[in-house]
Amino acid sequence: MELLVSLCLGLLVACGVYLMLRARTFPVVVGLTMIGYAVNMFLFFSGRIHSNLPAIISPDRVAYADPLPQALVLTAIVIGFGMTAFVVVLALRAKGELGTDHVDGKESAQ
Repeated sequence: MELLVSLCLGLLVACGVYLMLRARTFPVVVGLTMIGYAVNMFLFFSGRIHSNLPAIISPDRVAYADPLPQALVLTAIVIGFGMTAFVVVLALRAKGELGTDHVDGKESAQ
């Protein structure tokens, strides 16, 4: 299971970095989003997934689910959504003012 999770995280990060190196704004936004998803998955899996265990620690329970990674991921999802919305609006504004969607504002030599 750990190998599958690490391969999925590596694939998400690799695809995100590849998309961030593109010259257009939409792939950069998608790449940032994919890296954000990879970080969220890493935080979530760092809490060791358990099923049918309470999140509340009591003296009579030996095993419990750690609620901290779940709370961190929930907060990161909300912040990531806000950042993605801001970057999309910023990219649309740049496209409207510059007339191109290249990240450096220049036309490509094709």
